[in-house]
Amino acid sequence: MEKKLIVSPSPHIHGSDSTSRLMRDVLIALVPALAVSTVIYGTGVLVVTLVSVAACVLFEYLIQRFMLGGRSTVGDLSAVVTGVLLAFNLPVCLPLWMVVVGALVAIGVGKMTFGGIGRNPFNPALVGRVFLLLSFPAAMTSFPAPDVPDAVSGATPLTLIKEAVKNGQPLSEVMPGIGYDNLLYGLHGGSLGEIAALALLLGFVYLLLRKVITWHIPVAILGAMAVFSALLWWANPEVYTDPLFQILTGGAILGAVYMATDYATSPMSKSGMLAYGIGIGVITILIRTWGSYPEGISFAILIMNAVVPIINKYMKPKRFGVPVKA
Repeated sequence: MEKKLIVSPSPHIHGSDSTSRLMRDVLIALVPALAVSTVIYGTGVLVVTLVSVAACVLFEYLIQRFMLGGRSTVGDLSAVVTGVLLAFNLPVCLPLWMVVVGALVAIGVGKMTFGGIGRNPFNPALVGRVFLLLSFPAAMTSFPAPDVPDAVSGATPLTLIKEAVKNGQPLSEVMPGIGYDNLLYGLHGGSLGEIAALALLLGFVYLLLRKVITWHIPVAILGAMAVFSALLWWANPEVYTDPLFQILTGGAILGAVYMATDYATSPMSKSGMLAYGIGIGVITILIRTWGSYPEGISFAILIMNAVVPIINKYMKPKRFGVPVKA
């Protein structure tokens, strides 16, 4: 059968960007959060991260080599980014064999099942994280206290609020004990990569300056969360928390900046990005407020990942050279 060479019509744009360069910038942006988490939780943070990264790289190499065939793709650093993001979504005290299982699901199911980088419809790190959360809920919701690393507790700020509302306790009695400065600097329980909002925001600025991502998705997510939670807070501040608390707690910033913006699983057009981000923000507050889990952004991103093909179909970017209709 004769092979045909298909060439798309001009214009063609050649850029200096490469997958490895983009992934390297993401890794650099995550360094501040990794450093803060290591200071607060100790060297266990580095152990969990290294195991997660090593497992992700190994599984991608083995699957590519022995199941899919062709050239190895581990050099593009995407498996390293998946490993770091997966680790950032895990408690530092999680057994290492569970970390390896999460890496296998993230790479094997979330990425390579669909053919590898660029073909996966769902964020691989979140696929691994949600699998572990559903399979080992007790281990995934047990976090060491920052001031007592050897003590294990599930009392994250979101969990404290959830329990207070469930028990009918006014939030005005709970909120002062949490403190916004603790949320900014990471002095609270949580997954190892979500505890320091200020460090994550520093990485966000770096990614914007490097033009790795645009502002549309993160701002849409955090903005939708702020507006929705503000309406609830205005209606009853003793039951619902204020917008700043919702943005600074849990995986809101980690998810909005580093996972929802994944090129393969997010919309192509700017209007589509805004719609996608608003959907994630609204679903996150819905789950946090009325769902069984105190956190909801992981589920929200995966749900909106599934909607991306529809968004791309109806919210397409304008094609080059096509005049705008009057």
